Amino acid sequence: MPVYRPSGPLVVSLGTRRVDVTKRALVMGILNRTKDSFYAPAATYDLDEFYRRAEQLVTEGADLLDVGGVKAGPGEEVSEHEELDRVVPVIGELAKRFDLPLSVDTWRASVAKASFEAGACVGNDISGFADPEYLSVAANAKATVVATHIRLRPREADPNPHYDDVTTTVAGFLLERRRWARDAGLSDTQIVLDAGLDLGKTAAQSLELLRNSDHLAALGSPLLLSASNKTFLGVLFELGVTQRREASIAATALGVTLGCRIVRVHDVAGTIRVRDVLARLAEAP
Repeated sequence: MPVYRPSGPLVVSLGTRRVDVTKRALVMGILNRTKDSFYAPAATYDLDEFYRRAEQLVTEGADLLDVGGVKAGPGEEVSEHEELDRVVPVIGELAKRFDLPLSVDTWRASVAKASFEAGACVGNDISGFADPEYLSVAANAKATVVATHIRLRPREADPNPHYDDVTTTVAGFLLERRRWARDAGLSDTQIVLDAGLDLGKTAAQSLELLRNSDHLAALGSPLLLSASNKTFLGVLFELGVTQRREASIAATALGVTLGCRIVRVHDVAGTIRVRDVLARLAEAP
């Protein structure tokens, strides 16, 4: 399979950093300050455990950390106040401990705003900017945003999603959200796109989007891939949620080859090894 190559330089802003991702993908380590994440080993609600996990991801070489306080799927209600309490103090502490870009995984503008003030520089919004204040909050903070495709809303079950052409639909959605972000005053280096695997997609639809990552990368913005331990891998290969490590790394490798430039993962060390090997193979004569 040919390696996807951008038509020009591709740069992403991470706070004061401007990172060239034309040839090298960034590895985003997942930090869930939750009690009920779908992937239980990542549900580090206890503070000591949370900071130990953060230290591990940094030691393993993560390029940035993504902190979330509410899982995407259905579950126990988490109020705005509770989400603020879960993520804002730990983002502030992580900013003190590590010289690493921080992302907040939230669809609430109020949580994003407080997180930016605490030290985050990326707003990872799986709702596709459903909160009308989200983009203005990000623009005022000079933060980068992740525009993610979702068919319905976070935390809402979507058991029978239908698309005439899932890749075309997702591409159109992402182009529209990019326009919203530009209109709010964000530069192209501050806009990242994410196809939203598993978010209102069947396993087959998620696989199609993964295989068509080059089409989405060709939209011209840095493309984020979040495939780690996802349900579609479990369905395709009949794997329990704790048995998907190799499938996750393989999916990430395919995504990077097809143009994904930020990969959101649980296994940072394994992903970095694969990413670096892919980069060397692509450069070899």
